[in-house]
Amino acid sequence: MKLKIVILLMFFSGAVAFSQQLPIYSQYIYNKILINPSVAGSDGYTSYSLTAREQWVGYPGAPRTVSAAWQTRFLKQKFSIIQKSGNRQSFRPSTDGRVGLGGYIFSDKNGHIGRNGVQFSYAYHTWVQEKTQLSFGLAANAYHFRVDVDKLSFQDPDDPILNSSLRRGVFVPDATFGVSLLNPKFSLGVSVDQLFQASGKIGGGEAYNRFGVERQYIVYGSYDFYQGLNNTIQPSFLFVTTEQLMPQADIGVTFILNNNDFWAGLAYRTSKALIGTVGMRYNNMFIGYAFDFTMQEIQRVTYGTHELSFAMKFGDSARKYRWLDRY
Repeated sequence: MKLKIVILLMFFSGAVAFSQQLPIYSQYIYNKILINPSVAGSDGYTSYSLTAREQWVGYPGAPRTVSAAWQTRFLKQKFSIIQKSGNRQSFRPSTDGRVGLGGYIFSDKNGHIGRNGVQFSYAYHTWVQEKTQLSFGLAANAYHFRVDVDKLSFQDPDDPILNSSLRRGVFVPDATFGVSLLNPKFSLGVSVDQLFQASGKIGGGEAYNRFGVERQYIVYGSYDFYQGLNNTIQPSFLFVTTEQLMPQADIGVTFILNNNDFWAGLAYRTSKALIGTVGMRYNNMFIGYAFDFTMQEIQRVTYGTHELSFAMKFGDSARKYRWLDRY
């Protein structure tokens, strides 16, 4: 029974395993669509990305996550002639370039708990200053949860979990809301995940336990200090908490060389982990790697946490310049 309760709490409760309530990533700064729907299409390009994360390598049942993301923007297209009163004519773009779409799918395994999810994001972008973009995003999420009870042993053959819907798999809808600011020098975003606070019911009749996830609040930001024409120093932060007020933060700095051709960074996570990142660009392809070294006891029996990401961006310069036109 104790094993059952621990597993369920790890899955549903932020109090026991807050950082694992949803998949976490160490290279979030390069793929913000995973944490904020408002960034969908924010840079005017169409991009595809793949991220694979293996946490606490060597430790049985450690979290393992794979995600694939996509985003694009409906940019300004050819102009059309609009006839007005008094035989006046005006030119107006047939697409105003303010809408972005995106989404991702992920598969997450944490012990005997499996989670698969999909998200579709809609974003609306507008300008608050000449070079500062304000974006709003709303995402519809769907998650499938399953507990692999076949790998567990129970003293009571009538244990509620053996006949619960979690064994067969539970489909849960949810939603995410986000707001972000983007400028050539900085980015800032706020998002609220798991708006519906989904819950799971264990057992039947009046005798059951209900476990639920908490809303998750994310705040992130970065600022670019330009060093010459081609190099940048970029400090960044990520702050995550739930309604139970159990915060976690990443604070780091990244050194970007030769206009994003190479980068390397170092960060500290308040759950007592050091994170190192490196990456490079080749034409429109981006490859990144992160290594997390935890300073907790579990590090003695693991080989650290490894995360690999790959991305491609499409959209020529002329297409982007049409997006940069002011409205």
